[in-house]
Amino acid sequence: MIKRRLKRFIHFLQRENLARVLGILIVLVLMSAAALAYFEPSIGYVDALWWSIVTMTTVGYGDISPATLGGRVVASIIMFLGIGIIGTFTATIAGIFVEKKLREERGMSSFEFEQHIILCEWNSRAKEILRELRSDERCEQTPIVLIADIDSKPVEDEFLYFIRGNVNEDNLNRANVGKATTVIILGKDNLDDSARDAQVVLTTLAVESMNRDAYTIVELVDERNVRHCERANADEIIVGSEFSSKLLSRAALDHGISKVISELLSSNIGNELNLVALPGKLAGKPFLEVFTAMKSEKNVIILAVQKSGQKKLISNPPVDLQLNSGDALIVISPTNVDS
Repeated sequence: MIKRRLKRFIHFLQRENLARVLGILIVLVLMSAAALAYFEPSIGYVDALWWSIVTMTTVGYGDISPATLGGRVVASIIMFLGIGIIGTFTATIAGIFVEKKLREERGMSSFEFEQHIILCEWNSRAKEILRELRSDERCEQTPIVLIADIDSKPVEDEFLYFIRGNVNEDNLNRANVGKATTVIILGKDNLDDSARDAQVVLTTLAVESMNRDAYTIVELVDERNVRHCERANADEIIVGSEFSSKLLSRAALDHGISKVISELLSSNIGNELNLVALPGKLAGKPFLEVFTAMKSEKNVIILAVQKSGQKKLISNPPVDLQLNSGDALIVISPTNVDS
């Protein structure tokens, strides 16, 4: 590990032309120290080395100073050369950071995050997804890598990282999909419905083949393509048109339901939906007892249960359903709830 990192550091110095500047700087420090020690018998080489570094960096403590003509000539040379070389070195370092920032803004960088989120494609829905994620305290500083074929990073977000291009295996590797916890796959708005869903399915296949442990959430237009995403092992499938239609029809029958749903789906207002782990002290107890305890102790309402190791949710569980350690609860809560 250390040897590999050392090789990468040496390669970095060579690639950025820092090796030559750094080499000249070291040689100048060593030679000037030797020259000063030669002309100044009262100054040893170690002290001369200290003097050379202090003089070249223009710190100038004044604790050591040459008294002979030869020593002063060496000092004069170091003063003029040192300013130029240190300035060149500083400018090179600054240029590296500026170039790195520009590469990130233009989507040309690769990232090595772990436990991060990958967002595929950028559109109005992606912007809203990002806003909602950032409004939740659990995700305020979570690294989110955006892969999209746009010119530059679309919004100012310190923890949003951009990769320019289509969502393919190369760019997924650049986003380090193998270490991601969640991948959100959206469709391209400039494609027709069939091509858009087909691209989503192909992206899902690519993500699942590269990281089966990542939780994939996909957006479809046509509900007939749900089975294809299921075969691709997508964890959660959302059909936008179907969801909207069902919500509209339910609001027509039962007025006000859409307002409740909007509140639950937003992290900014009122109550919200959360997935929390079953508290250890409630493991082994029936659902009704857990429901009562969660409401009285944490002021939350349990809507569904996800049994340990299973993707399927049990909505409105029976009162005698036994809950065990590792189970998760879908709850309505005023704030994020700790287990």
